[in-house]
Amino acid sequence: MKVLTVYAHPNPKSFCHAVLEQFTQGLKDAGHTFEVLDLYDIRFNPVFGIRDYAGYVHESMPLEVLESMNLKQRILDNSGGPIQRMVASRWMHNKDVRALARLIRSQLPKDVVAHQKKIEQAQGLAFIAPIYWCHFPAILKGWFERVFNYGFAYSLTPEGWQGEIKGRVPLLHQEKALVMTPTFFPEADYQKAGLQQAMKTIIDDWGLRYPGIRKVEHVYFYHVDNDNSQSYLQHAYSLGKEFSHE
Repeated sequence: MKVLTVYAHPNPKSFCHAVLEQFTQGLKDAGHTFEVLDLYDIRFNPVFGIRDYAGYVHESMPLEVLESMNLKQRILDNSGGPIQRMVASRWMHNKDVRALARLIRSQLPKDVVAHQKKIEQAQGLAFIAPIYWCHFPAILKGWFERVFNYGFAYSLTPEGWQGEIKGRVPLLHQEKALVMTPTFFPEADYQKAGLQQAMKTIIDDWGLRYPGIRKVEHVYFYHVDNDNSQSYLQHAYSLGKEFSHE
């Protein structure tokens, strides 16, 4: 199986990095092919910018939705100086809204396109990151916001375009996603306060299952300290070695 691991921690001496090393070794020993996408190492920009809106324009959208977007004006506003605007205006002459949508979509940021290609080539996904405020770190949350866009991770049914939450159509094809998150608090606190259920809903269900990933497993390394760190690292190795096992 080809596995893409998305890793988010700035410290190469952290426990998270040790988890990454052990998990990757397990994948290697099991004969899986793998790639690590280290978001801090590549200095990924997690901030959703004006160019990222191209990810929410797609030629498959209902005609009335595309027509309401005023795509010609959007293209002109992003064309630069007077000469570029003139060239864009001439190109758009007699073009329908679906052609305009294809042009805008082609302007997606290069890093987003590159990461989407990596996902498309992967049969399984893994995520390793600490928990910040009951969610992923900003750099990983921003990765989801920028990369899992419309037309790539999901589309909408007519009911979805009317605002119904169940109207999301999954587009991802991966067999499995594994999330590994070290925590500061013990398991009882996450269970008692309802934090783990909240993260399951937001991260596991909405972030991974709804876009179409068949099996989602979330492993928490609770309250990491000197007494349990080695057993956790052994578990991380096993998770890599047995990644494709059901």
